Amino acid sequence: MKFLFRKIFIFSFFYLVSCSTKNSDNSSYEVNELKFNLINEDLSKFNDRSRSINDRKDDLKKAYGVISTLPNSKLKIEKLHETSIGYYSLKDYESYKQLSRKALELSKVLFDSIEMAKSYGFLGIYYRNNELDSAYTNFNEADKIYLSLDKSKSYNSSEYAYNHGKVLIDLAKLSRKVKDYTKSEDLTIRAIKKFELADNKEESYIPLSYSNLGTVAKLLGRYDDAVYYHLKSIEYAKNTKKETLYAVLGNNNIGTVYKSQEKYKEAKEYYNKALQYKDFLVKRPKRHALLLDNLAYANFLSGDKRKSVEELFYKALRKRDSINDQVGIVTNSLHLAEYYKSIENDSLANLFAEKAKNTALQVKTNEELLRSYQLLSEISDSKTGLNYAKSYIKLNDSIVKEERKFRNKFARIKFETDEIAQQNLQISRENEILVIAILGLTALFLLGYIIFRQQQSNKELVFAQTQQEANQEIYRLLLNQQIKLEEGRQLEQKRMSEELHDGVLGRLFGVRLSLDGINQRANDGFTEARNKYIDELKSIEKEIRLISHDLGTEALPSDVAYIDAVESLISDLCDVNDINFEFNNDENIDWEHIDDQKKVNLFRILQESLQNIFKHANAKSIKINFDYIEDKINLTILDDGIGFKSEKVKKGIGLKNITSRVSQMSGVVQFLSNKDSGTIVSVSVPT
Repeated sequence: MKFLFRKIFIFSFFYLVSCSTKNSDNSSYEVNELKFNLINEDLSKFNDRSRSINDRKDDLKKAYGVISTLPNSKLKIEKLHETSIGYYSLKDYESYKQLSRKALELSKVLFDSIEMAKSYGFLGIYYRNNELDSAYTNFNEADKIYLSLDKSKSYNSSEYAYNHGKVLIDLAKLSRKVKDYTKSEDLTIRAIKKFELADNKEESYIPLSYSNLGTVAKLLGRYDDAVYYHLKSIEYAKNTKKETLYAVLGNNNIGTVYKSQEKYKEAKEYYNKALQYKDFLVKRPKRHALLLDNLAYANFLSGDKRKSVEELFYKALRKRDSINDQVGIVTNSLHLAEYYKSIENDSLANLFAEKAKNTALQVKTNEELLRSYQLLSEISDSKTGLNYAKSYIKLNDSIVKEERKFRNKFARIKFETDEIAQQNLQISRENEILVIAILGLTALFLLGYIIFRQQQSNKELVFAQTQQEANQEIYRLLLNQQIKLEEGRQLEQKRMSEELHDGVLGRLFGVRLSLDGINQRANDGFTEARNKYIDELKSIEKEIRLISHDLGTEALPSDVAYIDAVESLISDLCDVNDINFEFNNDENIDWEHIDDQKKVNLFRILQESLQNIFKHANAKSIKINFDYIEDKINLTILDDGIGFKSEKVKKGIGLKNITSRVSQMSGVVQFLSNKDSGTIVSVSVPT
């Protein structure tokens, strides 16, 4: 429950911060995106194995330099992990540990349980070969977090099952190392269940898990189970990248199981099966030498003491010497010592037993050191043999104590972890009771407040309804008045249009005809002047005709479809001005459901644009399109006139009116033009 409070607090804090910094979000996002690109570029260069180790380390250093400047986030943790894995692959284990610790600290700050568990797992890997108790502590912490996630079900378990499985198999190996075989078996079975849940079956550790089960079963003396598990390991690795590896490993392990049962014929059969993968073993001399040594030892144990067996031992030893496989050399030397002891060549037996002892002391392999002490105690003289026997007993006691100590440590770590978990559970329960009490009191308070507010709201609602009815009546009266005013305005416009067209225009036409008649009869030297005035009268007639047409056009003719009215407007005005036109309407526009005010505004914008073309553009043709794109009506008016410099033109009343109407519709308008290249008026408004 305390985690719930933390999450609520953190969410609230970050929400407030995000609100206060909203204006800087875009710029921060762009900066971080640039940083991620730099990191990915450095990590990509690092993955090029053709480059030197120093160059690749520099790539990781550069990547980390940028990572450290990133804001705290899950992505930052993931990049820290990616970089730490790079250091691990280069055997720079200290850098690997440092970055894993930084990832752990950051995941704790962010309360990111999945990344926290992953970080503990990475630290466990660092300690697993040197400090078993530290390794166990970190792996156990990771396991504890993953178990809590399983219980809470706050994440999809497949999201972290793979990493949880890896932690469990590492815990199983540690338990096997301290000879807690039952615990190792239990942890391995849990690991297999996790790997089966994981999304990535191709890269899972299921073959390794069954291999570990086989090894544990052999150590527990359950030989049939051991063979079964190793066969399962081979089967699960089929059709994966590691098929050959587990075929070799599995056959070798099965051979070792049969060797432990003294079934040497079967043991040799499986060792030979493993040795058939020659191409694979050529590239892996360490594994090849192991198989040769095992085969030679199985031959020897079966009673075969021929020269060929000795040669096989030496072949394995030479391979191990060539690659400086110190642990393998210890085992090989012990086998040769046993072989020479069996053929009563005590000098060579002693030589190889001493070599095994000295090398085991160097590489600190206690099991092999024990065997060398035992062998030397048997082949040395009585006094020396007694000393070796004492060394054997002392070392054996030390190993038993050390294993017991680690088993106890592991048990104590597990107990303390469980105890802390119980304490946290108790605290959570107490917090839960407290929260329930607080929530109960809060609910009672809220209920009382809601009842009070409901009563107030009812009173306000009655008053609001009365006021709304009054407002509706006022609105209805205003609307009727507006309709009457509009009808009067339209009648007056019509009257003025008729007066201009039938009266003023008729009289001007008569004057122009009279002047034409005078020109035809007279020859007094004023003909050119009269022609000038006749042209001026024609221009005035044209202007009056446009004004008359404008006044006489209804905004939205009630008895004509909208698009027909638009086309009629374009046709009439272009005919008057002797200009060609092309008009296209997108059939996807449903004009019947478009707001009337929007249609009026588009009509007037078109009308104003055409007037501007007729007055100023000297155009020969016009193209007009209505298009419907992404829930927007786009009006485009294109002419082939003289154009203007759009960045310098002083906007007249016409362009300002167009801009104002577009703004009323929450739309966008663009005037695109250059001198001598025509003009485009582009209007886009939401439906």
